[in-house]
Amino acid sequence: MSSTSIALSDREFAQFRQLLYNITGISLSDAKKPLVAGRLGKRLYAYELDSYSEYLRHISQSPAELQTCVDLLTTNETYFFREPKHFDFLRERLSQPGLIPSGRPLRIWSGACSSGEEPYSIALLLADVLGDRPWEILASDISQRVLERARTGVYRLEDSQDIPRQMRISHCFRGVDGNAGNMLICPTIRRRIRFEQINLNNALPETGQFDVIFLRNVMIYFNSETKRHVVKRLLSRLRPGGYFLISHSESLNGIDDTLNIVKPSIYRKPDA
Repeated sequence: MSSTSIALSDREFAQFRQLLYNITGISLSDAKKPLVAGRLGKRLYAYELDSYSEYLRHISQSPAELQTCVDLLTTNETYFFREPKHFDFLRERLSQPGLIPSGRPLRIWSGACSSGEEPYSIALLLADVLGDRPWEILASDISQRVLERARTGVYRLEDSQDIPRQMRISHCFRGVDGNAGNMLICPTIRRRIRFEQINLNNALPETGQFDVIFLRNVMIYFNSETKRHVVKRLLSRLRPGGYFLISHSESLNGIDDTLNIVKPSIYRKPDA
């Protein structure tokens, strides 16, 4: 039976929605029902299942398939240098005294890195501005599948057009022969990024403190209570005087009142 001929009932959709919320804190709207059916329908076909209820029973007994299900429902579109004003701000701050620490690396966390375009954009900027001075990036996501892709540093050449030309020349390799049409982020850049699976809806692992945290294009999927918990967890890892960046489509109104707004979607943690 074709996966496209199997209907996802309202009851089944509600079960998937509750499952995803319990695991990730992500709240799916009613409008996401076709997305759930489309992304999970292929799994029904792969396992020769006749209903989404059968797939729910299957993932309740298979941690690996449950992770696949979560991966499929949480992967979001991203691209290099998305919301460029954030990168302009970061470049500006890096050129001024205060943000770059002495005696230790500058540390930045990309809190929902998806397939890696955000942390690599940050890394390319740091390499361009700081050169050999010490810096490091933690890039986290709930999806192991997208993290595995991000670790390779391989992207389609057509997806690199938003990378400034000089950065592409200096820090990216153009694929040849079997890799024609692809681009590779150079190893010296990749070595400075640690990709780690982290569920922001749970207690955070030991990560140390950061000078800048990016949490962009993920809070739109959380309800207000989950937003407050996630932001509080991440702010505990932001150094006093550090910067917290969210998407231009998001807001911290009613979520946190401890940060000082610098510019729209850019906040600063008060000095201790």
